[in-house]
Amino acid sequence: MCTGRVDPAFILRAFSNGTDGVFIGGCWPGECHYPMDGNLHALSMVLLTRKLLGRIGVNPERLRIEWISAAQGIRFADVMNDVAKKFQTLGPLGKGEGIDEGTLKFKLEAARNLLPYLKLAERERLSVRFETEEQVNAFFASEEMDRLFRELVGDNFAISQIMLLLREKPLSVAEISERLQLNASEVTRHLQRSVRQGWVRFDESRKRFAAAS
Repeated sequence: MCTGRVDPAFILRAFSNGTDGVFIGGCWPGECHYPMDGNLHALSMVLLTRKLLGRIGVNPERLRIEWISAAQGIRFADVMNDVAKKFQTLGPLGKGEGIDEGTLKFKLEAARNLLPYLKLAERERLSVRFETEEQVNAFFASEEMDRLFRELVGDNFAISQIMLLLREKPLSVAEISERLQLNASEVTRHLQRSVRQGWVRFDESRKRFAAAS
């Protein structure tokens, strides 16, 4: 399978299933058999997903991509040995970051629910045509990318978590604030936006916010 088909959903699903690390191996840049340079697209998806993992609290080094041709058996062995050692050093997923299992599962689910929006944003706002690996790395390390990521993910990740909580049961601003470790003004702002979008309603009888459907 071409690495161009790598989807962040595959990666997050692996972590949701308890995988301690994810490795992706692809053809060297410039050697892709497809006109869209699938390996550079895969690199973009990996770098975007690494930023999302960092937002969750998962060490981005748990996700790694390397270029290896079919003729490089020795390089493949060396890379896999290095990858195995690195993942072992990082320790079990969650424990290595100091995140309890329940919190990690919750945040990963919130991130997975955010992916359709991120894919749309990637097509519309992060769609940059790269010709080299250096261009991809430079873009994702740029202040412009950091600004776009904060804009696209910051509030939306918080809202995704709030929606997960409200699908379980109605909650007050204070209860949401305590669960997510956000200040009440932030939670109120997110709820107001969600109400305007029709995702959340205020239950007068319980004095709590609830998912609209």
